[in-house]
Amino acid sequence: MRGNYVDILTQHLKTSVRKLKLGCKWIFQMDNDPKHTSKVVAKWLKDNEVKVLEWSSQSPDLNPIEHLWAELKRRVRARRPTNLTQLHQLCQEEWAKIHPTYCGKLVEGYPKHLTQVKQFKGNATKY
Repeated sequence: MRGNYVDILTQHLKTSVRKLKLGCKWIFQMDNDPKHTSKVVAKWLKDNEVKVLEWSSQSPDLNPIEHLWAELKRRVRARRPTNLTQLHQLCQEEWAKIHPTYCGKLVEGYPKHLTQVKQFKGNATKY
């Protein structure tokens, strides 16, 4: 049985690479979540010749998307949803308010953050 994550990779990874015009010199980044590191996923990545960035289990904060999720969570929490329907609505509203330049700044700050992580030997930083 294949997992949902393999289905997502199968349906979207190579399509996204083409749409983003990454060519052949790209490296896939994912964290050490168990669904990402399962044998089924590892086999799929190998079979599909996907090069994966080595990832320290002690440094999940290297991934810019984690900071984007934290920002969304902070914004939604500030609006104090009271039920699941409202939570869903507020997530959509707050997501739409996050400007693309915010995402760009997270990515642009990556080299500086990587240097900090190296200095702290893979432990969390103030980033």
